[in-house]
Amino acid sequence: MKSFKELIQTYKKYDPAARTALEILLTYPGIWALFYHRVSHFLYLKNVKLLARILSNFARFITGIEIHPGAMIGERLFIDHGMGIVIGETAEIGNDVRIFHGVTLGGRGNETGKRHPTIKNGVLLSAYVQVIGNVTVGTGAKIGANAVVLKDIPEGVTAVGIPAQIVKTKEQNEKNSAIYR
Repeated sequence: MKSFKELIQTYKKYDPAARTALEILLTYPGIWALFYHRVSHFLYLKNVKLLARILSNFARFITGIEIHPGAMIGERLFIDHGMGIVIGETAEIGNDVRIFHGVTLGGRGNETGKRHPTIKNGVLLSAYVQVIGNVTVGTGAKIGANAVVLKDIPEGVTAVGIPAQIVKTKEQNEKNSAIYR
């Protein structure tokens, strides 16, 4: 229950259109996608994989957000809008991550083992970002809209483009944050 309350507070914090907990609960697909993922992930870990996949496919149909039951997701994941998000089986998402519509955390083909990205704590993935393969996006990094991430991104930087290139260092981002406080 504490985790659920934190999630509601996260939506209130990051979405100025979110007015009440009831509104968030009834109208935000990210909340429902995470609820279904928690259940399907539990089933997946208990080796009830077919039922876990059926439930995750139902959640995709309802929410437009596809999260494989094997994906590991931390606390307070904020999914804004959500339509078209795909999170692969071996993806790992840390705490306090923000993901916008159209984001893919995908693999590169017929690889086995760890083949999806690791997203560290506090990362921002803007609309239509594609993070492909066993790469890591470092803590607090920001990835601009439509970027394609094919290699590791260090912590605290801002990256944009195809392929993603660093355009602001951690120090530049910290300086900008101090200015706007």
